[in-house]
Amino acid sequence: MLAEDIIISPVLTEKSSDGIAAKRYAFYVDVRAGKKQIKAAVEQQFGVEVERINVVNVRGKLKRQGRTQGYTAKRKKAYVTLTEASKAIPFFETLS
Repeated sequence: MLAEDIIISPVLTEKSSDGIAAKRYAFYVDVRAGKKQIKAAVEQQFGVEVERINVVNVRGKLKRQGRTQGYTAKRKKAYVTLTEASKAIPFFETLS
């Protein structure tokens, strides 16, 4: 998989914006990607040094509409912590 295929989008929530000052960022990533692939993709795409990665598998929610019901797509969320020597990701710096 390419780096562009692994990182889907940034997570823009109140919890994720609290970690920007500590160089901790959240991304939605491909559900098949592992920690090593996510680390390589973030380092390649943003030119930073990753210290650690925490991964959360998010189950799909049950949705109902009348008699029919189904689940939304499952997702994987990665919390990426950068090293202190690493530069910050410019996209997130504009948000704080």
